[in-house]
Amino acid sequence: MNPDLDALKPYPFEKLAALKAGVTPPEGLAHVPLTIGEPQHAPYPAALATLVEHQAEFARYPATAGLPELRTAIAGWATRRFGLAGLDPETQVLPVNGTREAIFAFVQAALDRTRPARVVVPNPFYQIYEGATLLAGGEPLYLDCSAENGFRPDFDAVPAETWRQVQIVFLCSPGNPTGAVTPLAEFQKLITLADEHDFLIASDECYSELYLDEATPPPGLLEACASLGRHDYRRCLVFHSLSKRSNLPGLRSGFVAGDAALIAPFKRYRTYHGCAMALPVQHASITAWNDEAHVRTNRDTYRETFAAVTEILAPVMDFPAPEASFYLWPAVPGGDDEAFARALYAEEHVSVLPGSYMGRPGTQGVNPGSGRIRLALVAEVAPTVEAARRLRRFIERRL
Repeated sequence: MNPDLDALKPYPFEKLAALKAGVTPPEGLAHVPLTIGEPQHAPYPAALATLVEHQAEFARYPATAGLPELRTAIAGWATRRFGLAGLDPETQVLPVNGTREAIFAFVQAALDRTRPARVVVPNPFYQIYEGATLLAGGEPLYLDCSAENGFRPDFDAVPAETWRQVQIVFLCSPGNPTGAVTPLAEFQKLITLADEHDFLIASDECYSELYLDEATPPPGLLEACASLGRHDYRRCLVFHSLSKRSNLPGLRSGFVAGDAALIAPFKRYRTYHGCAMALPVQHASITAWNDEAHVRTNRDTYRETFAAVTEILAPVMDFPAPEASFYLWPAVPGGDDEAFARALYAEEHVSVLPGSYMGRPGTQGVNPGSGRIRLALVAEVAPTVEAARRLRRFIERRL
């Protein structure tokens, strides 16, 4: 077997299962999980109807490049959403089976093992960035996202000699688990650094359509390129998905877009990889990308949830004001996130993810996730509010 497999760390939910092992929560309280970032709102029904309408096309092999109609729908959505001058559906767009699969595959295709292969990862992070890097023979470079820097990586702290070893920089905006949004100016600064030091930027924007202020949608990497007159999106790729935007995580549908010089070899890799999107899924995706009304309704529901949970928890927990995504990132009283999560499950039958499970010891030798928990506010309002009340009750017993 590939010896690099031994470098992979246990997934956060494996560690959580081990933490909760042997604990018997109260029988009279229904379990409320706030752990996995899986949307529980109803899937976009028109997309499901389209899927059924085209189900006979499961009898046909799909092409890696996807249907021209799908690429056109994606290009049109991204152009409208991010104010682009244009996005060529033939050369700058590639449909993929969700961002997780695409991010992993891209690193395998892009990393050059014959020279230093460091990959910048925001810390804490979505574990696929790390796993993909390790299996491609690269070395993660963890940049801490702490309260002191607005829960975003500090690219100015990286010395020039280190940048020369970097091949890929991962961004996640809005951030998982912090919900922090990368400002347009930071995207622009990173593009300048990429030109100077010859690295690629991979921007995971799967939470981009879940934002709390309707007037200020989060900017994206391609938007920053366009603002610089960089319409070839050189060195830049973005990853988007219908999982969060349209509550369709099981559809496994997303796209990669940006630099045509990166898309072409990535498409060649994916042809060998054998991961083309099924044709009925492509048709359902076209329906979803062409509609915004259901996305606005989805945001309205998340706003209601965030407002209710924030009102309950703000008096007893410290957390950054959420800008986007569906997570809260509070500090825990006492600072021991594992002990807090285990006791909360034991006493209130509420599951949360210890923040330390999403991070690694960083530049200062400290795990920036330690002492925090991630709350995924993905369920309907009522059960999420019930979990928040139990969480507050749990804390108040300890004050």
